Amino acid sequence: MTRKNSVPSALPEVGANFVLDDKVVECLPKGTRVLEAVTWGTSAWTNTAKVITELDDGTRKVYFLKCSTYPDEMMEGEFTSITAIYNLMPSFAPKPCGRGKFTTLTSSGALEQVYFFIMEFLDIKITMPEPARFCRLVSEMHHKSVSPTGMFGFEVPTCHGKNMQPNSWTPSWRACFTELITKFFDEEIKVNGPWPEYEKAFESLTTKVIPHLLDPLQAKGRTLKPCLIHGDLWEENTGVDIETGHPVVFDASCFYAHNEYELGMWRREIIRFGQPYFRHYMLRFPPSEPTEQWDDRNRLYSLVFNISHSSHFPGAANSRNIVYNDLCYLINTYCTDTTDGTASAAVSEMVGTPIKAASTAVAQVV
Repeated sequence: MTRKNSVPSALPEVGANFVLDDKVVECLPKGTRVLEAVTWGTSAWTNTAKVITELDDGTRKVYFLKCSTYPDEMMEGEFTSITAIYNLMPSFAPKPCGRGKFTTLTSSGALEQVYFFIMEFLDIKITMPEPARFCRLVSEMHHKSVSPTGMFGFEVPTCHGKNMQPNSWTPSWRACFTELITKFFDEEIKVNGPWPEYEKAFESLTTKVIPHLLDPLQAKGRTLKPCLIHGDLWEENTGVDIETGHPVVFDASCFYAHNEYELGMWRREIIRFGQPYFRHYMLRFPPSEPTEQWDDRNRLYSLVFNISHSSHFPGAANSRNIVYNDLCYLINTYCTDTTDGTASAAVSEMVGTPIKAASTAVAQVV
């Protein structure tokens, strides 16, 4: 999938050389001399560049620069996310070097704030990582991570695309998830407009379905560990380091969550992380109790990513329909006291609901 850059340009066109701002240079090791800065690659929400430098001893170092004119939360969130992953597993993410802001002139002559994040450059082959090795690393990140507060959330807001994740600290996974999905849904309504049945279904989700599915994870003496998750884990945010052959991840929007939330993205119809990835992951991190609700939790978690996709692509009716179909399925499964018939009528019209979850894999590992 080709991603189109839809942000105001903070850098020259791709392939053009430019003078690196002093604020960026200050993030690099003392004595660094910039040999070349050139716009490089594409990104959906930022401008990117490759920076070639030389140290006093003649050693060459290459860096990757991301710039955005969006609010600072986007760059701060990604910098903090990549830092968290790198500190936990240095071979699984680029080494972050610093972040900040500088002022530039627009084509109209106005001053504009540009927020940036610079990291070491990795020569990455964008390809599907081998399932067993990749899922071992993802599960290792989840297992090894420790929330600094013991709660769900994150130290700063992060962004899934343009959607901000509030990441408020809370001991309740249900509260954390409800805050997140509600914020995304409200943004989707702002972008695509009202739809009464859709909004009524979402209200039933938050008041009835989510408690049914998420409260049991922390009931009957069960504890649920907040795990560091990447938060936007799909094939275009992963690759293989050409030099080492090691899988790496980037473009993260981390927070401490139920580990299964990470796999919600993989259920989406267009995502290529299919059943082999589910199977290998769950062999290393089995489903939480109650295991019989695993598939429905996965469907619930996938809603966040489908809602986010719908808000980023206004007018894409199919995206909304996928969300609505899944809402109706969950309501009819868990809201047995529904009396208005809205959900039942909608389910009878369901078409094309994506079912990618590895149900057979669950049976093999529980």
